[in-house]
This record gives sequence, C-alpha cells and structure tokens, in this order.
Amino acid sequence: MPLSTIQYIAAAIIPVLFAITLHEVAHGYVANRFGDPSAKILGRLTLNPLKHIDLVGTIIVPALLLTFGGFIFGWAKPVPVNDRNMKNPRIDMIWVAAAGPASNGIMALFWAAILKIVILFFATQPQIFIPIKTMAVIGIQINLVLMVLNLVPIPPLDGSKVLMGLIPGPAAYKLSLLEPYGFFIVLALVYFGVLSVILEPILNVLFQAIGGLFGF
Repeated sequence: MPLSTIQYIAAAIIPVLFAITLHEVAHGYVANRFGDPSAKILGRLTLNPLKHIDLVGTIIVPALLLTFGGFIFGWAKPVPVNDRNMKNPRIDMIWVAAAGPASNGIMALFWAAILKIVILFFATQPQIFIPIKTMAVIGIQINLVLMVLNLVPIPPLDGSKVLMGLIPGPAAYKLSLLEPYGFFIVLALVYFGVLSVILEPILNVLFQAIGGLFGF
C-alpha cells in the first residue's frame, strides 16, 4: 500500500535532516583538524539537528520539493570556518570543502545498506518494509543529490572552494567574486532546469552503481 503524502514526508525527515546535518558537521570537524576551532567553539560539532537547522533550507524547501516532486535538495546553517587559523589555508580548505560532499557519499552507502537489509529480512512485512524502504531510498537520493550538487564549482558551493585551491590565485580570486550572486545563480539554474540536465545523468550513473554494488 503506497504511503500518503504526510507519511512520505514523515519518512523523509530523518534522512533529510541527517544528510544536511552531517554535511555541515563534516566541514567543521575537518576544519578543526586543520587548526580552526570556530565550529567547535560555537557548539556546531554535534549531531543534534537543532544546532544546524535553517528554517528555509532544512525544512521548507525540502518539504515543498518532496510534496510537489522534482529535484530534492536543501541546506543547513553553514558552519563557521576561518581559514586564517590554518597552516596552509589554500590546500587545507580543499579538504574542508570536500568533507561535506564526501560525508554525503558515505551516507548514501549507509542508506543503501539499510535498503539491502530491509529487502532481505522484511520484504514480507509491509508495515515495516514500506516505510523503511521509503526512508532508505530517500536517504540514497538526497545524499547523492547533495554530494553532486555541492561539487558544482559555483560559489558558495563546496566545489568552488575545491576549485579555488587548485587553480592559480588570480583565477581563484575572480571566481570568489561570484559568491554574493552564487545562490541566485544556482536557484536560476535549478528553476530553468539546467542543473537537472547536467546532473541527472551523473546521478543516474551513481544510482546504478550503488544498485549494482548492493544487488538491488
């Protein structure tokens, strides 16, 4: 029996919250390892979602996208990072920026493992199978979307910070000048379907790879 809209949103709460929360915690944890304790000092190195929730990005946007369909994504309050506390800011920031998408890749594999377990052991118990399967599928989807989307090299997305650490300084500076407008650029690309055209083939390959890895 298919889930109602309310049941579907309820099943999505845990994977969405932790996809966004762990993404930010990963940034803060790696920054702390490289000498910047800003996130730790402000209590942001915690798995408590309440410390990371952004009303619009964590709740309203994902809920609307889940309700009306389409490209599911969201964001939390960014953890503070001060690269002046790092020994080698240019290189260290590559690792700090990459930590968020990497955490989403790991979580996608975690949810895939949950999906495999529920298929193996609870397929004949629909009261358990349907909600947990739904939760796991959403967990795979939201984490892969966040991983791939955040690697797009448009400020303030993580991919731009990785790229800035790899390209010459003058080019990195010019890219950084886009940051005040980057959010609106990303929204425009989502609205006009450009990101979907670019990212969907990549996501499909990743979905198929995970399905092949876990045998479902």
